[in-house]
Amino acid sequence: MEITAAEALVRCLELEGVELVFGYPGGAILPVYDALYNSKQIKHILTRHEQGAAHAASGYARATGRVAVCMATSGPGATNLVTGIANAYMDSIPLVCITGQVPTVQVGTDAFQEVDITGITMPIVKHSYLVKDPNQLPCIMKKAFHIASTGRPGPVLVDLPRDVQDKKIKFRYPQQLDLPGYKPTYRGHPSQVANAAKLIRKSRRPVIYAGGGIINSNASEELIKFAETISAPVVNTLMGLGSIPGDHPLSLGMLGLHGARYANLAVTNCDLLIAVGARFDDRVTGKLESFAPEAKVIHIDIDPAEISKNMIAHLPIVGDTKTVLRALLEKIEPRDNGEWVKQVQRWKEEYPLTYDKNGHLKPQYVVEQIYRYTKGQVVVSTDVGQHQMWAVQYFKFNRPRGLITSGGLGCMGFGLPGAIGAQIGRPDETVVLISGDGSFQMTMTELATAVEQNLPLKIFILNNHRLGMVRQLQEFYCDKRYMAVDFQFDLDFAALAGIYGLRGYTVTSAQELGRVLPRVFDEPGAVIVNCLVDEDENVMPMVLAGRGIDQCID
Repeated sequence: MEITAAEALVRCLELEGVELVFGYPGGAILPVYDALYNSKQIKHILTRHEQGAAHAASGYARATGRVAVCMATSGPGATNLVTGIANAYMDSIPLVCITGQVPTVQVGTDAFQEVDITGITMPIVKHSYLVKDPNQLPCIMKKAFHIASTGRPGPVLVDLPRDVQDKKIKFRYPQQLDLPGYKPTYRGHPSQVANAAKLIRKSRRPVIYAGGGIINSNASEELIKFAETISAPVVNTLMGLGSIPGDHPLSLGMLGLHGARYANLAVTNCDLLIAVGARFDDRVTGKLESFAPEAKVIHIDIDPAEISKNMIAHLPIVGDTKTVLRALLEKIEPRDNGEWVKQVQRWKEEYPLTYDKNGHLKPQYVVEQIYRYTKGQVVVSTDVGQHQMWAVQYFKFNRPRGLITSGGLGCMGFGLPGAIGAQIGRPDETVVLISGDGSFQMTMTELATAVEQNLPLKIFILNNHRLGMVRQLQEFYCDKRYMAVDFQFDLDFAALAGIYGLRGYTVTSAQELGRVLPRVFDEPGAVIVNCLVDEDENVMPMVLAGRGIDQCID
């Protein structure tokens, strides 16, 4: 039986186990939406903006570990996906992004709503396809899902001209693929693993630097066992938080520009740094010359392009973090670096994360109280800014996939659609959004999506009436010349909740917050809590530009 390429696309999605698609329709993708109408397996989530669709898909993928699908029409629909695609690329999130395109005869003519989306996204996708032959579509879709989900995960774009979607083909979905140029390495080289074991045996002050690769590879169990076996403290990147429980005795939380001083001191003074699924980005390292200056560096990563890209690795191991850690565990004996662990513990006691608890409602206090009330048994989504840093400093993430945030791209507006995707992916869990008044206003139209899908999101806005992180940067780098950071219009987020048919609260004190929290988490539907926090509070510690992470200021 022959079916249209659009119908074939939907059939491919069904065979890949796709249960939902985040998207926004339009003329150039119309045949695909028409084919979706007949699918009994796939639910379509209509967002209010294509950027929301891409971010929600990322939230779903981060929360579930599955490939997520987003869809848009040609031209502005496709370009509105670009920020979300870039975010997924930088944070290694598996997406398949499907866009409509003008008919093939019009490609290159500047037709209505035509853009070269494969060209635009070339630097921010793992791979892309412009489908010219409808008979190739099933194979292309098989490749797209395989590439997105294997090796280092990431987004793959499939661009479908309007006329190609309507053409009929004999549907055959390939069972196997042959991609000669794409062969990710999963097993670390045995001799490199053996050499790493030797370095570990010689080390007296080891530190494990664990990133998002641990989460992607589902290697948390191996990481914890590895850290306990070699008696090594663990520092996390932003994307790696939750890979080891935040309350584990060996966990030091996040390192870097806004990391804990004790985490930064541990890295600065270690003699062996074992980087696992992390990429030595500038937000972690600060001044590279002073990052782990006394340490030999073992770098384990599935992406060979990351090895020695920023920091030279003394011993590189290309491979999947789960597989490599298992191989290492077979080669090493339990060690006791008790004196080193005690020294790190002394630093934790000497330089704890702290803030002035007097005066106005403090944003750190809000985060602490959310953690205490929920005991950490929630999924947290954040936007980007000061609130993001307070969230990861004062909320202990005790399990993988408990933090949904934008790391490498630092994308304001990610939080709400990210929370929507996470809540849809994990419907039996409570999802908390911690946002700022600036970030939230970027994509707050997605509140309609949350209401339409009946999602019980718990939304906390740390409202300081300004772009707090930019204001902080202007304080330190612009001699307090504050420009374009203060909002002249004060939006009442609690009243906004009412417009969407949601419960809304405004809190101005610790006492009010204490009274509101039980109501928020007892409420069966979505809730917005507008937390009027200290307007001049800064994120501390902070490492100034050009300095090493051991030179953070409080």
